[in-house]
Amino acid sequence: MNTTTAPLSLQPFTVSVSDAELADLHDRLARTRFPQPAPTDDWDAGTPNSYLREAVDAWKAFDWRAAEARINSYPHFIAEIDGQPIHFIHVRSEHPGATPLLLAHTYPGSSVDYLDLIDQLVDPVAHGGKAEDAFDVVIPDAPGFGFSQPLAATGWTTARVAAAYDTLMRGLGYERYGIHGSDNGAMVARELGLTNPEGFLGLHVLQLFSFPSGDPAEFEHLTPQDYAGLQHMQWFQSVGGYNTMNASRPQTIAAGLSDSPVGLLAYSELFNSFGNGTSLVPLEKILLEVSVNWFANAASGMSRVYLEDARRQAEPQVNDAPTGVAVFADDFQTIRVFAERDNSNIVHWSRFEEGGHFASLERPELVAGDIRAFFAGLR
Repeated sequence: MNTTTAPLSLQPFTVSVSDAELADLHDRLARTRFPQPAPTDDWDAGTPNSYLREAVDAWKAFDWRAAEARINSYPHFIAEIDGQPIHFIHVRSEHPGATPLLLAHTYPGSSVDYLDLIDQLVDPVAHGGKAEDAFDVVIPDAPGFGFSQPLAATGWTTARVAAAYDTLMRGLGYERYGIHGSDNGAMVARELGLTNPEGFLGLHVLQLFSFPSGDPAEFEHLTPQDYAGLQHMQWFQSVGGYNTMNASRPQTIAAGLSDSPVGLLAYSELFNSFGNGTSLVPLEKILLEVSVNWFANAASGMSRVYLEDARRQAEPQVNDAPTGVAVFADDFQTIRVFAERDNSNIVHWSRFEEGGHFASLERPELVAGDIRAFFAGLR
C-alpha cells in the first residue's frame, strides 16, 4: 500500500438541500401509501405500519434546516481518490500532538453516525479527559454512501475502500493514524489491519465478524455468554434478508428506495430493529440518517458494496495489527475464541451492559471513552 501519497486536491463542501428538494420530500411524505397491514402489527415480518406512521409524522415535522446547520458546523471536503469523489468531515484538535483518527461508518449510515463523537474526541479535556488523548478526526462517506456520489465505477469492495482511506489520510499529511469502525466500517477497519501499512497505529471496532470454522474443538472454550452470542447470530441471520437482496440485486431495490422516502425509511429498519427490540437510537437520529441518504440519493451505491464483496470471495486472512474490541450488550456478540483465531493481536477488549449495534448514536460517550482507552494503551 502506498505510504508516500502526494497531497490531495481538496474542494470545500457544504451540505445544501434546496427548498424545492425539501418541498418534494414533504409532498411525497404527505402522499404516502402504506402497505396493507400485516396480521400482527409488530416487527415479526419487517417494519410495521404503526412504526412507519409514527415515523412519517415525525419526519414531516423534522427540522432539516437545523440538522443541516449542525452538519455544516464542521469542515467538509471532497477529494477524488481512485477516480471516486469521496466526501469527508475533517476536524483538527487544538491540542498539540493529537492522534489522527479515521471514523468509518455503518450501513445504512454515513458520516453523520459520528456527529456526537467529534467534540468528545477532538477536545477530551472539555469532556473529562486528558489533552494527550485528543484526536484529529477524519470522517469519510464510503464510496456510494452519503455524499460520496455518484459511484463512479464497479469494484468498490471493502478492501478497496480501505486502500482509499489510507490514501486519504496520507494525502491529508498524516504519516501515522488509527481507525475506528462499526458494522461496514468495522470490516473496512479490519481490511486496513490486514495490509497494516507503515505508520498504521491499529484498529478499534465494535465488532469482529468471526464465525465457527466447523472445528468442534473451537466450542470447547465457549462460555455461556458466547453461546448467547451464537443465538444472537442465528436470530440476525433469520431477519437479515437485506443482506441477500443487496448482495444480488442492489439496483433493483434501489429503484424503490430512490423513489419512495418511506421505502428508504422502512428498508433502514436496522436502526430500530437490530437487537430484537433493544435499540436505543432516538427516532430523531434515525430521521437524520435517512434524510441524508434521501437527499444524497444514496440507495444504489450504499447497497452495492454487498454485491462487490460477495463477488470478491476473498480468502480468509489473519489480521496482525493492534486491535481493540468494544462489545455492546445488544449488538452482534463478537466471540473471542473465534476472533482470536482470525486476529492475532487483540490488545484491548471491553464490554458494555447498555447499548447496541449503533452505539455511536446510542451511547457516544462510552464509544469515545473506549476509543481513548485503546489508543492510550498503544502509546
